[in-house]
Amino acid sequence: MTRIVAAAVIVALAGPVAADGVVTYPVEGSFEDAAFAVENAIIERGLVVDFVSHVGAMLARTGADVGSEVALFEAADVYLFCAAVTSRNVMEADRMNIAHCPYGIFVADTGDEVMIGYRSFPEGPMQEAQALLDEIARDASGN
Repeated sequence: MTRIVAAAVIVALAGPVAADGVVTYPVEGSFEDAAFAVENAIIERGLVVDFVSHVGAMLARTGADVGSEVALFEAADVYLFCAAVTSRNVMEADRMNIAHCPYGIFVADTGDEVMIGYRSFPEGPMQEAQALLDEIARDASGN
């Protein structure tokens, strides 16, 4: 029985963590390796990274300006991209799904862990886009 419980805990820890509309996957390795893996996972699907937002650097640079000494991340980037087929499908179902585009996958190093994640989408047509993000995040994180 102890082995079953231990195995369940290991499986649970290796899987995605979903909280407050965010899905994350733990990464074994460095921030740089995870960032490289995310970019490759996007490109390997024939997609183009439109922009990389260096959120961690911005927060570190502006902390003192806003009166904070809290270091939120060692590093954190958000990779923004679009997927023509997926975007057309979800927007043909509901034009207001434009609010969810472009799609973003983040890589963050909290100092305690490196993770890859994305914001979850509402039920319905946007689940097609969420499935794409999940596939990319799983591939890049090795989960």
